[in-house]
Amino acid sequence: MDIQERLSFFAALYRVDENPEAGMWYLYLTIFALCVIVYQLGFAKKLPLLKNVVIYAIMALGCTVMSFLAVFLPMGEALVIAAFVLGIYKYRLHNSRTEKQV
Repeated sequence: MDIQERLSFFAALYRVDENPEAGMWYLYLTIFALCVIVYQLGFAKKLPLLKNVVIYAIMALGCTVMSFLAVFLPMGEALVIAAFVLGIYKYRLHNSRTEKQV
């Protein structure tokens, strides 16, 4: 079995097999950006600046592990789906709140 057939969508998109250094950086930044979006849509609360810095630093460390797993597993794709579902939830929540106010 060829390694290109086993790559996830984002890993194949960034050509991790041909250019591993740049491809892994792009994959890491994609995973981190998607994690930030999912965090903001679903879990973020108003926190002081230092607590936010700690949360994002720990998230950056966790995304390092996730980016290695994302080469062969659909981590990025799952984060895209989670961001989509949470976006729909936030949109519907916003609509229901505005209907109650009117």
